[in-house]
Amino acid sequence: MEIQELREKHPEHWNMACAIRTLTLDAVAAANSGHSGMPMGMADVATVLFKNHLKFDASAPKWADRDRFILSAGHGSMLIYSLLHLTGSADMTLDQVKNFRQWGAITAGHPEYGHVDGVETTTGPLGQGIANAVGFALAEEVQRATFGRKLVDHMTYVIAGDGCLMEGISQEAIGIAGKHQLSKLIVLWDDNGITIDGKVELSDVTDQKARFKASGWQVLECDGHDPEDIDRALTAAKKGKKPTMIACKTHIALGSSAQDTSKGHGALTDATLIADTRAVYGWENGAFDIPKGVKDAWESVGSKGAAAHAEWQTRLEAMGEGRRKEFLRIQSGEPHRRLPNLIRQIKKDASENAPKMATRKASEAVLKAINPVMKETFGGSADLTGSNNTLTDDMGVHSPENRKGRYMYYGIREHGMAAAMNGMALHGGTRAYGGTFMCFTDYARGAMRLSALMGVPVTYVMTHDSIGLGEDGPTHQPVEHLSMLRATPNTHVFRPADLVETAEAWECAMSSTKTPHVLALSRQNLPLVRSKHIPKNMSSFGAYVLAEAEGKRQAILMATGSEVSIAMEARELLQAEGIGTRVVSMPCWELFAEQDEAYRKRVLPGGSARVAIEAGVRHGWDQWLLGERGREARSGFIGMPGFGASAPAETLYEKFGITAEATVAKVKALLA
Repeated sequence: MEIQELREKHPEHWNMACAIRTLTLDAVAAANSGHSGMPMGMADVATVLFKNHLKFDASAPKWADRDRFILSAGHGSMLIYSLLHLTGSADMTLDQVKNFRQWGAITAGHPEYGHVDGVETTTGPLGQGIANAVGFALAEEVQRATFGRKLVDHMTYVIAGDGCLMEGISQEAIGIAGKHQLSKLIVLWDDNGITIDGKVELSDVTDQKARFKASGWQVLECDGHDPEDIDRALTAAKKGKKPTMIACKTHIALGSSAQDTSKGHGALTDATLIADTRAVYGWENGAFDIPKGVKDAWESVGSKGAAAHAEWQTRLEAMGEGRRKEFLRIQSGEPHRRLPNLIRQIKKDASENAPKMATRKASEAVLKAINPVMKETFGGSADLTGSNNTLTDDMGVHSPENRKGRYMYYGIREHGMAAAMNGMALHGGTRAYGGTFMCFTDYARGAMRLSALMGVPVTYVMTHDSIGLGEDGPTHQPVEHLSMLRATPNTHVFRPADLVETAEAWECAMSSTKTPHVLALSRQNLPLVRSKHIPKNMSSFGAYVLAEAEGKRQAILMATGSEVSIAMEARELLQAEGIGTRVVSMPCWELFAEQDEAYRKRVLPGGSARVAIEAGVRHGWDQWLLGERGREARSGFIGMPGFGASAPAETLYEKFGITAEATVAKVKALLA
């Protein structure tokens, strides 16, 4: 539909959509940076969606049963900022819009979760939003099956562009959604044929509609500038029994001289271009000036869900007290009151029975205790369920036939799994965890970084955490991954030494509200090193004295995970020779760094030789070897000099010198 025809045929719609377009032009011009073209092109689609379909209450942006709107094409952030301002968001004032991309403003260059209510997820990296949306839709399905339609019954809408669909994670996401028939997920594809470099055909010939159909989706099309056609497609999408992709044919940077060009993708800041575009729109108001009638129309859209919200609140209050409290608890992210006692019992039983087991099996034992009580957990694995030990009998497998199932077979989709977990956690009411081999954090890394950036408390169960996995060889042996994950802000990386530390790590993960956790777990069996029962969660301190020196302390051995038992063996050998040796277990560096200096000094006092033992690279260990009162001349490292090799685990540890005997030799050399 041409602009003049659209203006004449749908004047109210046109003016409401142009409010988005002009706010975008003004904000980008004021910032002298940003992306104008997508909001200008998708303004008609967004207007119809918000006006006619989206269930929300602008005065209650965290209403649990609201429809979710996700802007996967996050570079077009002025689209969502404009919508929030126009519909009456208390946070998104005009001043915030005017300060687009500036220090201290909530209007960041790309939408950031936590900056402003109404932004459901961080969508800078392309493809993450559509993958998050799969998690939102999954969480909705599980909770609707659990609590009923009267309490949980909402849609997830996504605007995605060509860039989102080119990213490989998009295929992982749409494959999951198609398999699980997530019919309450609707993706609006901004089909404008333009990327930063030029026309899409420069780099891609994929038939996107055929791809979605092949992945089990319903595919519809519409003229992305005709409000009646957009409404028709959205109405049909909501009736479908599959997830729906609507191909919205649009013009990027609609109405400007940059329309349908790569220039239209970026910042349109030329004053003449902006003035000419306003003239095409018939927009006579000045910069950031929205006519009262248009603003009133938009605020009416923002308030239209208030009645539905009030009715929902009445239904919530009519629930039985116990069921209502449980719903509100899991929505808030509060852990179950029984969690600490469950963990303490596991620890007590372990100290009495001294089991020798791999920490991946220890993790399974903990989950068998947690999952039946914390029914908000939702687990899964990227085709490694039997290796990751992430499934417990009580959970049930999620499928279109069993929406109450709390376990997902994700297939070989590490990145899609991690992004979906983020979406489930962001949706609320779900404690998501998922497993793969530690080395495949490489594949999940993009979403794991966003877990940390957003402060989403998901748990990554990463097994086969070292050369200890053995014969699969260096491609599967994660020597540098601990260092990479520890370098990520707001991530707690736990490498537990036995069943006791594994239980403590899970308690920390299940109690977290703002931090993702990575559990690095062994393939090989490990002895119990925490033989004395201590009710307190010692792993929550990050590091602690596991075994004290007998006699004068001359050496401190620091270790994590499977190497703690090596440190304990080395201590016995050193003590037998009269060398007083302390062993410090360091399951979580990040938590240890957060402790006050007095505690850290008690654990790592000065004056002793220090040796760190870990079946990975040294990178990062100097913080504890040379810092915290350590000295280079009195410190050493037992670990990996490079990549691993294919051989039995015992052979690898011997050949790479990660042994008690090598540790003893290192200590003696430092003391010589």
